[in-house]
Amino acid sequence: MTVVPTATTRRRPPTASRGVPDATVARLPVYLRALTTLAAKGVATVSSQALAEAAGVGPAKLRKDLSYLGSYGTRGVGYEVDHLMFQISRELGLTQDWRVVIAGIGNLGHALANYGGFLSRGFTVAALLDADPDVVGEHVAGLKVSHVDDLEDVVRSTGARIGVLATPAGAAQPLCDRMVAAGITAILNFAPVVLQVPAGVEVRKVDLSTELQILAFHEQRKAAADAVRGMAVAP
Repeated sequence: MTVVPTATTRRRPPTASRGVPDATVARLPVYLRALTTLAAKGVATVSSQALAEAAGVGPAKLRKDLSYLGSYGTRGVGYEVDHLMFQISRELGLTQDWRVVIAGIGNLGHALANYGGFLSRGFTVAALLDADPDVVGEHVAGLKVSHVDDLEDVVRSTGARIGVLATPAGAAQPLCDRMVAAGITAILNFAPVVLQVPAGVEVRKVDLSTELQILAFHEQRKAAADAVRGMAVAP
């Protein structure tokens, strides 16, 4: 569903200039996903209570988050779904096309390259890179895999600003350094290593094993609590 910006929304500055908390920024994609689902169902307006439930947050937190965007809703009506989708998309930078380079075309790299959700959210996978001669030259998701030795030329020719690292740990930092030197200013890191980058370069780390360990922790706590409750009611 296309959202048409109004004169008012075009004039508003982005969140970066208005001191939006990182926690709020992290929740904006969640709100956008919930709104996209509502729009697909033909919902025109949504209350803060309903949107908060769809996003899994409290209504007060949602209203506070959206107030940073200048969205306060209409009493008795709620938020216009299309307009709020545009506001959040604009604040996240999704009203422009972002070109992405993926380095490391193993199982994870293949999955990322073939993920259809990138394009629908404003991201175009522009190039794929790998060091394995058996992989270089293959076509994945319609793109020919280039050798990592060509990284600088690839970044220059594609105009990519975002790099994705899906490499083994040992290769991540050297490739990160080369990406930054070539002009990449934002990196999504799937490698199990903490990257060192200069000021002005943003890094987001996705560690699947860590997330599983956190889930295991919570499951263990729940199991222990259940065991204690079982002992308390035992005859």
